[in-house]
Amino acid sequence: MRSVLPPIVAVLLLTFSASASEDPGRARVRAAAEAMGGEARLRALSSLRIQGVGHWNLQEQGERPAPPYRVMYEQFDELSDLRRGHLRQKNEARGAVLPDWKSLTMLLSQGVVAVEYEGKLRPAGAAQFQDLRERLDLAPEHVLLAALDAADLKAQADTVLQEVPHHVVTFSVHGASVRLFLNARTALPTRVETVDAHPEDPFWSIWGDVRTGLSFQAWSLEPGGLRYPRQWDWERQGQTYHSLTLTAVTVDPPFTDADFAVPEDVKQGFEARRARKLEDAPVTRPDAPPVELAPGVVQLTGPGSVVLVAQDDGVVVLEAPLAAGYSGRVLEEAAKRFPSLKVKAVVSTSDAWPHIGGLREYVARGIPVYVLDVNRALVEELVRAPRTRLPDALALKPRAAKLTGVGQRQVLGMGKKRLELIPARTETGERRLFVWLPEERLLYTSDQVKSQLDGAFINVQQVDESVEVTRREKLEVTRVFGMGLKPTEFGALTTAVDRARAPVAR
Repeated sequence: MRSVLPPIVAVLLLTFSASASEDPGRARVRAAAEAMGGEARLRALSSLRIQGVGHWNLQEQGERPAPPYRVMYEQFDELSDLRRGHLRQKNEARGAVLPDWKSLTMLLSQGVVAVEYEGKLRPAGAAQFQDLRERLDLAPEHVLLAALDAADLKAQADTVLQEVPHHVVTFSVHGASVRLFLNARTALPTRVETVDAHPEDPFWSIWGDVRTGLSFQAWSLEPGGLRYPRQWDWERQGQTYHSLTLTAVTVDPPFTDADFAVPEDVKQGFEARRARKLEDAPVTRPDAPPVELAPGVVQLTGPGSVVLVAQDDGVVVLEAPLAAGYSGRVLEEAAKRFPSLKVKAVVSTSDAWPHIGGLREYVARGIPVYVLDVNRALVEELVRAPRTRLPDALALKPRAAKLTGVGQRQVLGMGKKRLELIPARTETGERRLFVWLPEERLLYTSDQVKSQLDGAFINVQQVDESVEVTRREKLEVTRVFGMGLKPTEFGALTTAVDRARAPVAR
């Protein structure tokens, strides 16, 4: 009578019976595939549908760079055509920046990413393409096959993860470095880690070599013998980032080509958007020409919104957003506008990641950098960030930053164009630095005050705090301006605050 081996014994026998010439890493991945239902079963999968709920920790949208973060909640329905590498994500989200449930569908098909919103399919860009491709590459049904198919698969030293011994293998997928952790007792994959650059993502690009970890748990035996994790948890740069709880898994669901169809005009639009690089963003646009706020004070209203202030002994740049290449073009623009002056300093007024993304270029050129004292550690981390995958000027030739942390009201420069750097020190403005031009009675409010297309302010609490700063610092302001805010009469701020404070009519 033939006995049936327990699954774990079968896995161990498979591991130890691998050919002597095979790298031990490949044998361990084959054992993991067997534990998930078998390599043949994984390769035979044609489609997969997962449904569930989740949440995002909006790391860049917190009041400070450390947790707790603001949260976005979601419910999702995702369909994958595994043989052709197509993915359709239907998502409803609500939370920190969306007061009501909003529906959005992301579609990866034929190397194109499109977004369906309010019934219309629109082209996405390179950042979304990288995100969805990574989502497919690292999914549990694919990551083991990707490892087995990788020419550079290698075993690494064993380690302990979650107090359990694990085997570790490394390989690469689409240029990203991958580490896969396999439970030494069950053979199932516990965690996959990647290191990759995200050059077209305005949030993650600033950190160079971005480290992402995806952990699996709550394994479930699905119809047909597939084992699948019902809980996925991501980390980015060492902080919790995204979590999914799967409420339903459907193996090999039917689908049609129409589920992944992308019109030709959307394909062309995607290719056009993909060709536009974050590093190459223009500092001025035909539809948004530079604004001269006063003689020698120019606001460049490109996607980064930078201000040039020409003082007697040099130009001060307010903000270093987006990327190093963008900062290089800002410096070129400053040289054209003020050819007899060199850039003497750059002032960074916010901890928002896109707003500090270009600081490394100024550090690489030896230009002094002024930041709010509580943002200094964040900027120092940015300067230290490794960039081995896409080196910039600072990575190629490292140098120390000339960094000044501003802890109290401080004068920068002399004469009529002198600037006064003022820490906001308010509840929502904890990480913001205001800049006061006393001779012009102009106040730069960083990104504290923002307006919508109709002119209404986005967050009146932040407007109110800006008015409080002017009273506290005894500033006689005529106009305010900032990132995302064109020159605006100061009276518009006080009027908005008065309206918000008015009692509700009954």
